[in-house]
Amino acid sequence: MSKIPFTGKSQQARQQQTQRVVTSTDPLQPAEAYNPEHPLLEDPDALAVRLANSEDFLRRNKSVLLGLLAVVVLAVAGGIGYYLWRGSQDSKGQAALFPAVNYWEADSLQKAMKGDGRNLGLERVASEYSGTAAGNLANFYAGVASLKQGQYKQAIDYLEDFSSDDYLVQARAYSLLGDAHLELNQPKEAADFYNKAANYNANEYFSPGYLLKEATARELAKDNDGAVAAYNKILTDYPASAEATEAKQYKARAEALAGK
Repeated sequence: MSKIPFTGKSQQARQQQTQRVVTSTDPLQPAEAYNPEHPLLEDPDALAVRLANSEDFLRRNKSVLLGLLAVVVLAVAGGIGYYLWRGSQDSKGQAALFPAVNYWEADSLQKAMKGDGRNLGLERVASEYSGTAAGNLANFYAGVASLKQGQYKQAIDYLEDFSSDDYLVQARAYSLLGDAHLELNQPKEAADFYNKAANYNANEYFSPGYLLKEATARELAKDNDGAVAAYNKILTDYPASAEATEAKQYKARAEALAGK
């Protein structure tokens, strides 16, 4: 009969050793303090129960989940569709804008605004293609045309609907708004728009002229201190400009009126 070699350890000792040999994934963590971080991986029955619960949840909420998925799909499709539609509308608007701008450049303002019977005028391009680059540009041209025709309130409406990232054109739009308000005997509002024009990407080429217009409007509004400040800005920031000579002359008058 073969004999089992004597190991010097009791059955209880061997069981304790087996328990201590349970492997921890962290070699720095003591074996007796090890607790599995993912008990589901250690217990297949628990994992099966969790999966069964998930399947039951999906069955019970199938309609809701499908509805949410449909909403997401429709939102994405709608966004893509709107983007494509807007691009198409802008292309059509640019084509419609072209003949109106030709009339505008030829100073045929009535045809530019109303159209010639075959082509749309600026008014309809701005309205029908609102929200597109073409419609935005139509607002600018219509604002200038209205200003030339003496329709100052209409000019303000169009120019306020216009916006541009171009530092020259946007500053010009602010200045034109100032002109329209000045024609309506609103010098304070005019001065504020001239100030916006002068400070919108300020530069030595156009800002001095806008500041000179601001100073004049401030004087008309009886704001002589504001006029002096505008003249001083020309002399300080743009001393080499053509407007500096006028600013120096008119500043003395404004200071006298301000009691300085």
